[in-house]
Amino acid sequence: MATASKVHLSLHYGGLCHVPNLTQDSADAASKVLQENHEIYHIFFNHSAFHNHIAHHIPTLFALGASPDAIQKHYANNTSYQRPLQPVDRDLIQSFHENATFLKYLGQERYYHDYLIFFEYEIGQKGHEEVLNEYMLKGNERADEILVRMFTGFLHPIIHLGFGIEFNQPAIIAEALAQAAVHVDWIGPYLSGVEKAAAGTVSSKPLVDILDQIRADSKLRNAAHWDEHDANKLFDGILGRAPQEMTKYAAQWRVDGDELESKTAEMTNAAVYFTGSAQHPPKQIKFDFYYMHCVNSSIFFSSFVKQSWISTKNKIRLLQFKGWLDLAMYTSRRAPELLLDEVVNYHPKQPDGSWEDIFQRVIEHEDDGHVSKMVRALRHGEHICAGYDDDSRFRVKGDMWLKLGHMGEYVPLTRQGWHPIPPGSPKRDVPASASRLTSSLVAIDSVEDSGEPWVRNAGFDEAWEKYEDRPRAQL
Repeated sequence: MATASKVHLSLHYGGLCHVPNLTQDSADAASKVLQENHEIYHIFFNHSAFHNHIAHHIPTLFALGASPDAIQKHYANNTSYQRPLQPVDRDLIQSFHENATFLKYLGQERYYHDYLIFFEYEIGQKGHEEVLNEYMLKGNERADEILVRMFTGFLHPIIHLGFGIEFNQPAIIAEALAQAAVHVDWIGPYLSGVEKAAAGTVSSKPLVDILDQIRADSKLRNAAHWDEHDANKLFDGILGRAPQEMTKYAAQWRVDGDELESKTAEMTNAAVYFTGSAQHPPKQIKFDFYYMHCVNSSIFFSSFVKQSWISTKNKIRLLQFKGWLDLAMYTSRRAPELLLDEVVNYHPKQPDGSWEDIFQRVIEHEDDGHVSKMVRALRHGEHICAGYDDDSRFRVKGDMWLKLGHMGEYVPLTRQGWHPIPPGSPKRDVPASASRLTSSLVAIDSVEDSGEPWVRNAGFDEAWEKYEDRPRAQL
C-alpha cells in the first residue's frame, strides 16, 4: 500500500494514458527504484537546482509498458549524477507548523529534506487530499505561496505533483510540495496580476487566437532579447519589459465551471500546437526545450479535473494558471511563427508505425524522461481532443497527433536533458553546452540526428544557426 513515505505502484493506478498490458513485475520494479530515490536522493541533483527527474521518468516508463529490466536500466543511468539528501533539523521541521517559520524558509533548496519530512508527517496524519487543500489550495498567504511556486521552475513542481496524484502516490505528492517550497517565486506576481485582470473578462477568447495576437504585437514579441542580459527570457524579457502587455493578453482567456473538460482539452491542444509548429525550415525538425514542458505537464490537468476533493473553484484556478503560463512561455521565446503545415505535411520515416511502436522506441533508448513524457502526453492529448475536430479553437487534429509522435523521431535521446532552473534567482537559463553529462546523440529512428536534442528559444534565428539543413527530401 502506498503511504506518505512508501512508494507502491499498482495496476489499479496505471495512469490516464497507459498500455493495456501492464504487469505487476514492472509495477514492483518501479516501486523499488522510486522508493530508493525517495529515501536517498535530493530533488535537485546539483547546487544549481537542476531537477531530479526519476519520479517523472519511472512512472512514465511503467505506463508505457517497460519491463522490469528496462526500468532498472533507466534508473541506473540516471542515478550516477544524483545528489544525496542533506541531514534534517528535527526542531526546524516541528517549527514549520508555525506559519511565520514555514514562510521564512521558502525558496531555499537546502531545506528540501526538512520540508519533505514535514509534508510526509502531515500527509500521514491527514491524508494527501486534506494536506493539498490546506497547504496549496486554501487561498491564504501560505497556500498561495506554494501554489504559485508549483508553476515556477518551468512547471517542474506541478509535473511532480501530477505524477503523485495520477498514480496515487502520497510520497511523491510530499516530494512535490517540498519541491515547490524550495523554488524561488518569480512567477507569482504575473499570475496574480492576470488573475485580477481576468476577473473583469466577460467573454473568453480562444488560446490560439491570443497566440496570434501576441505574435502580431511587435513590442511584446521582441521584449525578450537574445543576449546574456536576458538569461531568463520570461522573467528578464517579457515580465521585465512588457508585463502590462503580457497581462492584457493572458487575461483574455478564462475558465468557467462548466467548461473544465473542454478548456483542459483546449489548453492541451494549444500547447501542442505551438510546440509542434515552432519549426524553422529548412533546418532540422526540433522541439523547443521550454515549450516541451508545456506539453509534458498538460496531461496532469485532466487528472486534476477528475479529483472530487478539489473544488471547482480550485480546478478553475489551476487550469487558468496553466493557460496563462503557457501564453507567457510562448511569448518568451520571441513568439515564433507557427507553421502548422510542418506537421500536416510531415512524412514519417516509418509511416506505418503505431503509437505502440513509438512507445517501444522510447523505452529502448536512453532518456532522462523528457521524450517519454512528451510522447505519453501527445497520445493523451489525441484522446481528449478527439471530439473537437470541427472546433476552430483546436488546430491540432486527426492524424497530426501521430505525426507529432513520429516527429519525435528527430529528437535525439540523451542521458540528461538539463534544465534551466535558476539557483536562488530567476536570472539564468542554463545552456545545453553547460552539460558535462550529455551523452552521444541517439535518435529513435535508424538514422542518427545531429546537433543538440532540443532547440532553445525557437523564435530567435540565432537559436537555429548551429543546426543543419534537412535533407532535400524532407523539405
